[in-house]
Amino acid sequence: MTEQITPFTIDVPQADLDDLQARLERTRFAPAVPGDSWDYGTPEAYLRDMVEQWKSYDWRVTEARINEHAGYVTEIDGQRIHFLHVRSEVQGATPLLLAHTYPGSVVDFLDMIGPLVDPVAHGGKAEDAFHVVVPSMPGFGWSTPVVDTGWTMKRVAAAYDVLMRRLGYDAYGIHGSDGGAMVGRELAVLNPEGFLGAHVLHLFSFPSGDPAEFEGFGPKEYAALEHMQWFQLVGGYNSMNGTRPQTVAAGLADSPVAVLAYSELFESFGNGTSLVKPEQVLAQATLYWLTNTYGSAARYHYEEQHSGSEPVVSEGRIGVAVFKDDFQTIRSLAERDNANIQHWSEFPAGGHFAAQEVPQDVVGDLRSFFA
Repeated sequence: MTEQITPFTIDVPQADLDDLQARLERTRFAPAVPGDSWDYGTPEAYLRDMVEQWKSYDWRVTEARINEHAGYVTEIDGQRIHFLHVRSEVQGATPLLLAHTYPGSVVDFLDMIGPLVDPVAHGGKAEDAFHVVVPSMPGFGWSTPVVDTGWTMKRVAAAYDVLMRRLGYDAYGIHGSDGGAMVGRELAVLNPEGFLGAHVLHLFSFPSGDPAEFEGFGPKEYAALEHMQWFQLVGGYNSMNGTRPQTVAAGLADSPVAVLAYSELFESFGNGTSLVKPEQVLAQATLYWLTNTYGSAARYHYEEQHSGSEPVVSEGRIGVAVFKDDFQTIRSLAERDNANIQHWSEFPAGGHFAAQEVPQDVVGDLRSFFA
């Protein structure tokens, strides 16, 4: 294994963009369900509208936004890992790793990097500054190809610790949402020397079946349980990814509109709460299409379900930010599984992709947790 870090600039061949455009022009839509609602999955009308917007979407603008930040690749645990690394000019800035979502990417954090690195220019104080590292998880974006199986969130956490040490950081924190939140918690479990804490948008703690856990539950906790049940009803991709990811990959590798439809989590499955803009959805879908990584990204559900790992209590420092229209972490269950929750905040707006929906609130909460 080499510890070499190599500069990397994203430069998608024009032929790939031309091919995407040609495929969009030839899209064959599935017949709409009578009523064409979200109840059966991504509606035909939504897809037709988004495909029309996609035809005029300019990937080069997003590519340039990513390339504004220094990009690199390195090899860890036999796997190529791509990452952005943006150092603050503020002496003593806090090193912070940003762990993206599924089905997200480094694009999740493009609106946060500037305020984190240069807080004075964005209404903050110099002591709020961070050095920022934004990796693509193995199997996502340019952290490909995946050279072996077994990439669980625990393994990713260990690789990220190596990455931060390789970059010269003896102490650092992590922020994550969705899959990134799971990686953040795994780092809190690992709790390596110098670990400053995991700031997460979700702690996926569920009832164990013990009736005593429901003692003290009120309307807020029962509403959170109802949200969990709703997600189980609409989140069919969890089952598909967890059992037959390569079957799903075949369609997603051949059709950009399949990628778009399968990314319905960005629209919160059509319940009307998502604040993610169409151009943000298209940026993510285009990145997945151009890198042909939806299949390898989907494998994480399979690897987690087949890991055989036993639940453990985290002793590492954790902060939680809960957004109104997102998974509602139940505090008593979270504290059962995580012994060192030191920060808890709740926000009246925002959803599963808060870094894109209300980035200023995420930045503000990060400043508070790592102050």
